[in-house]
Amino acid sequence: MKLRIGIPKGSLQEATLQLLAQAGLPAYTNGRSYFATTADPDIDCMLIRAQEMARYVEHGAIDAGLTGLDWVIESGLEVVSVSDLIYAKRTRGKVRWVLAVPEDSPYQRAEDLSQKIIATELVNVTRNYFCKKGVEVRVEFSWGATEVKAPMLADAIVEVTETGSSLRANRLRILETVLESNTQLIANKSSYEDREKRRKIDNLALMLQGAMQAQDRVGLMLNVHRRDLAAVLAVLPALQKPTISHLSDEDWFAVNTVIDEAAAWEVIPRLKAEQAEGIVEYPLNKVVL
Repeated sequence: MKLRIGIPKGSLQEATLQLLAQAGLPAYTNGRSYFATTADPDIDCMLIRAQEMARYVEHGAIDAGLTGLDWVIESGLEVVSVSDLIYAKRTRGKVRWVLAVPEDSPYQRAEDLSQKIIATELVNVTRNYFCKKGVEVRVEFSWGATEVKAPMLADAIVEVTETGSSLRANRLRILETVLESNTQLIANKSSYEDREKRRKIDNLALMLQGAMQAQDRVGLMLNVHRRDLAAVLAVLPALQKPTISHLSDEDWFAVNTVIDEAAAWEVIPRLKAEQAEGIVEYPLNKVVL
């Protein structure tokens, strides 16, 4: 039984392909094709714009897909949210859709924009945002390059940002956050009710989460004498608790743990100072909690 997975085409494509490979499911793409094969002969992939993913999942054209929570909400369609996958192009965190105006604009809050024009790709979410505030505005769909549309083509914009640098470069000022979003693994309802497909989708979610947990972390192995064990353990900022096992010499122990990669620069010299020996740092592909 084939499982069809949608991969977001565009800005998240490369990050998603890297995450799939780290999870153990490399997808092989062709620059001229929207289809991809994987290392699992029972899983095929298709490149689909994130904005359209929920539609094709809901219709059953694909069984599951990775897309932003923002586009799921925007679509208004019913799909199963299987797992949050918080990664982005640069920050590996959530992104924000923000209401922004030109730096020299007199507007200070959403309520100041009554009867004004708002340009955005996220039309339905933006309309609902202003409706809840009781502010009547004209929301216009933007086909892209939204940052350049204020103030000549719109009074304000609602645009996605990770760091805000692009908005600042275009001399825009953020007023409010309209929506926080992150990548999600979503599934078709009927597909998720199928026991075999659900098993594969849940396994995919587990492995993707494991790959994400491994990002920016490394493993550490070391040997330590019994007399120095307590001092060495005090240095380790363990993910859970270190694994400690006896060596052939009962006075010596092997210690294995996981730490943030950035911490290794300080931790390893401190371990050496506490008489740890045979210290090995190694990369991680997955950490399943």
